[in-house]
Amino acid sequence: MDYQKESLKKHQIWGGKIETKVRVPLKNKEDLSLAYTPGVASSSLAIKENPELSFSLTRRGNTVAVITDGTAILGLGDIGPEAGMPVMEGKCALFKKFGDVDAIPLCLKTKDTEEIIHIIKMLSGSFGGINLEDISSPRCFEIEKRLAEELDIPVFHDDQHGTAIVVGAALLNALKILKKNIEDIGVVINGPGAAGTAITKFLLDLGVKDILVCGINGILSPDENLAPSQKELALLTNKKLIKGNLEKALVGKDVFIGVSVGGCLKKEMIKGMKERPVIFALANPTPEIDPFEAKQAGAFIIGTGSSLYPNQINNALVFPGLFKGALQAQAKKINKEMKLAAAYALSSYIKEKDLTPEYLLPSPLDKKVYKAVAKAVFAAAIRTHVTRG
Repeated sequence: MDYQKESLKKHQIWGGKIETKVRVPLKNKEDLSLAYTPGVASSSLAIKENPELSFSLTRRGNTVAVITDGTAILGLGDIGPEAGMPVMEGKCALFKKFGDVDAIPLCLKTKDTEEIIHIIKMLSGSFGGINLEDISSPRCFEIEKRLAEELDIPVFHDDQHGTAIVVGAALLNALKILKKNIEDIGVVINGPGAAGTAITKFLLDLGVKDILVCGINGILSPDENLAPSQKELALLTNKKLIKGNLEKALVGKDVFIGVSVGGCLKKEMIKGMKERPVIFALANPTPEIDPFEAKQAGAFIIGTGSSLYPNQINNALVFPGLFKGALQAQAKKINKEMKLAAAYALSSYIKEKDLTPEYLLPSPLDKKVYKAVAKAVFAAAIRTHVTRG
């Protein structure tokens, strides 16, 4: 099937992938008087006295805003907010289908960091959580950081943390197959953008000790003139001030994680890695190396961001369940412990005896996955005291 051509036809037929559904009966005068005026005034007055009641007296407690400025849309780049709408609608559809979370797409016609922060803050009283989506780096770091500090509802940049969580889960399962300890492996991450930054920090939280991050000019080193976000990565990882290109970085390493550009990983580079290496080539639509070529070069476990190959490493496995758990707990934030809980829940969903090099993660169509993630995230939120109660 030509997915591009067929999808365009379907979108023309669908006229949008989400719609509003009424949850209450509106059959007679009494129904109208309860759902709307005059009866609704009692709920409004109750919320006026205690704004926290907005989470239980309205749908706010189960509603997420999916927000983009259209600058980094799904591998397509800066194509604008209107062009980002089909992707945001798709995201909202996944929220509802798999997490039973209501989600509203909001595509902002501004690239100004302060303006985006201000708009989201002004809208936040209508939502139980904010999912930032497809906002270009490095602005996405500042936007998420400020909103997380200044709002009392969960703020989550899925391109960063959803990707990091699913990569972490896939790596945990790869290591089970390889019988390796996470603290003993060497990892190279290619691409120090939003996803690469979050993956690096998350793998450090999981226990990886040896990480090198590569950018366009090779291995990031803290003694070089780097952008602030890349400088931070270099300080966290390259303490020995190692210099060189991607090929040098990979020598003797166990794992390659690419969130960069298609075709940048060569077969010769894989041959310089440790025996039975793990290759996660996540660039879309073209991975850093074709999985067949990676296998020829000796890769033992291969994952991509594409559904065309085994081991799709897809953040759609994360965000519906993660937000569901956070909303059920009435969490004020999504903290490190909740992200780790999501990764371990996703990793342990497949029994260790059933794992194979071609089967690291469950299908995104398995609804039980999201319930497992939600349960773990809920428990972590309660345990770490970030809830409203």
